[in-house]
Amino acid sequence: MHRLRRMVMWSVVAGCILAGDARAVPAKLRHVSDVQLLRFADTKFDKRKMMFRHEIVGVHRGTLVVADYPCGDVCPAYTRRIIHYDVVAADCSRTGGSVVSELVPRGPAVAKRDYCEPAVLAGRPANRI
Repeated sequence: MHRLRRMVMWSVVAGCILAGDARAVPAKLRHVSDVQLLRFADTKFDKRKMMFRHEIVGVHRGTLVVADYPCGDVCPAYTRRIIHYDVVAADCSRTGGSVVSELVPRGPAVAKRDYCEPAVLAGRPANRI
């Protein structure tokens, strides 16, 4: 799933470059620092607007950072934001991230899922709001 998502994202970027739409590339691939990630994690978000979305945050230390907004059961009240590197948990050590098990809403229940989160965000309550 992650590999397919990465391939699609890079195909879009390559298409923008070939089409000469240079302004579309930097917005999606802006470089973000630790401080910028912390600020992003601390900002509030509109749960109704963001539920079920997937957004590209930027590139942090050479790795793509994304935010997912899963929801389950009572939406949008239970919408969460999970900020993580766009790599599988098994490859997390090469990025300098930390594998964190997050509780992801699934209907009326939750399921644990491992994410590779930037070390600066791993375990922070703000990443779980």
